Amino acid sequence: MRLYSYILTVDSGFAPNPFHRYCTLATCKPLIRRTAQPGDWIIGTGSKRRKRDGFLVYAMRVTESMTFEEYWNDPRFLVKRPDKTAGRERGCGDNIYYVNPDTNQLCQVEECYHCEADIWRDIKTDRVLVSDDFIYWGGDGPPMPPEFRDAGVLKSTQGHKCKFPESIVVEFVGWIRGLGDKGRCGNPLDWV
Repeated sequence: MRLYSYILTVDSGFAPNPFHRYCTLATCKPLIRRTAQPGDWIIGTGSKRRKRDGFLVYAMRVTESMTFEEYWNDPRFLVKRPDKTAGRERGCGDNIYYVNPDTNQLCQVEECYHCEADIWRDIKTDRVLVSDDFIYWGGDGPPMPPEFRDAGVLKSTQGHKCKFPESIVVEFVGWIRGLGDKGRCGNPLDWV
């Protein structure tokens, strides 16, 4: 079990997408999406720009992974396809990549949160991380306890960290579980 930690510069509900019973990471963070395995934990913390540095935004235990095509075609995630006419949760849907049957290439849906310039970063890792074991606080997350800050769990720059002693990971997961929160407990701070 590994722990991945990174800063969410924007907390819009798009990446991660904590809606409709699953927390998914289908865009951005290609290195995390490439290497994280079921059983690993991913945490996102707030940014200094939003005065939320040191506060958790979400924590998810990866429970499965799939390709963009599998994600697009899975009936559970049809509701995660963006639909800006269906409210905020659907407007920031992250199920945005499909295989064009004519070209056999990944394409991005036209109406989505990401622009075409983001495609290169997203599709260089053809992998979506899925969790049905997550906590998403959005802008109301708890502060990172000092013992984990001191252990370096809190990321302070761009990128991510994932090399922590197993004892720290186990303690951190125990702390998360001890909070008693489950699923989506708050709204995105930067909801579009």
